[in-house]
Amino acid sequence: MPGGGTITLIVLLAVAAYAIAVYNGLVRTRQMVKEAWSGIDVQLKRRADLIPNLVETVKGYATHEKEALERVTEMRTRTQNVRAGDIQGRAAAEGLLTQALGRLMAVAEAYPDLKASQNFAELQRSLEATEGEIQMARRYYNGSVRELNVRVESFPSNLIARGFHFSKAEYFELEEAGDRKLPEVKFP
Repeated sequence: MPGGGTITLIVLLAVAAYAIAVYNGLVRTRQMVKEAWSGIDVQLKRRADLIPNLVETVKGYATHEKEALERVTEMRTRTQNVRAGDIQGRAAAEGLLTQALGRLMAVAEAYPDLKASQNFAELQRSLEATEGEIQMARRYYNGSVRELNVRVESFPSNLIARGFHFSKAEYFELEEAGDRKLPEVKFP
C-alpha cells in the first residue's frame, strides 16, 4: 500500500506548514508589541524632555509654588529610573507624573501673566499634543498586546507558543487615583 505512505507524508507536511505559519504569526505579533512599546517610549521621552522647560517657565512666575514644581521634577526622575521592561512600574510612575503635571497646570491657572506667556502657551500646546500621541501609542500597543495574548492562549497556537517559549505581554495601563472618576468642579 504505497498510497498510505504518501497520504501520511502529505498530512505531516500540512501539519508542519501549519506549525510554521503559526510560529511566524507569533513572531510577527511579538515584534508588533515591541514596535508599539517603542512608540510609547518615544512619546514618554518626548514628554519628559518638555518638563524641564515647563518647570523653569512656571518657576519664573510662580516662585512660591515650590511643592508643585518639586513634585513634577521628582516624578519625572522616577519615570526615568524605572527598569527597562517593567511595564507595570513604568505605568505607575507615568500615572504619578501625569497627576503632578495636572496639579502644575492647575497652579498655572492662578497666574494670569504665566498663562499669557507665549513660551508657556507653546509648551502647554506641545505637552497637550504629546499627551494625545501617548494615548494613541498606548492604544496601538495594547491592541498589539491583545493580539499576541490571544495567539498565545488560543488552541492550537498555544501549543506552539508554549513549545517556543512565547509568553503573554502586559498591557500599559495608567492607573492613577483620579483616572476612573470625574473631577469635582466647584463654582465660587
